[in-house]
Amino acid sequence: MEEDKKNIDESWKQAVEKEKSKTQETKGFVPPEANFNFFITTLSLQATIALGEVANPATNKKEQDLSQAKFLIDILNMLKEKTKGNLSSEESTLLENLLYELRMQFINKSKSLASDK
Repeated sequence: MEEDKKNIDESWKQAVEKEKSKTQETKGFVPPEANFNFFITTLSLQATIALGEVANPATNKKEQDLSQAKFLIDILNMLKEKTKGNLSSEESTLLENLLYELRMQFINKSKSLASDK
């Protein structure tokens, strides 16, 4: 009975090692460092895609979804409010600049949409 348990444990270890080596071989992908600037830049990119400024990577087409863009801009604004006083000057400046640019793009898209009607 103990031998069966030992064989199962050993096969599990081998499977884990095999999976680990596969993951490391996959095109040498190294994930970026998880930090606040990366996080808000990612949200900003998603908003830019929703504004139709950048092609959606899933479809390779520019697609506009202003409600999604507004939602993402509101999330960035909420993060700004909740982190007030806790950000470095670099983080705070980046967040302010991203919000300004996204808001201006949103206003221009909204005006353009309203004038088309």
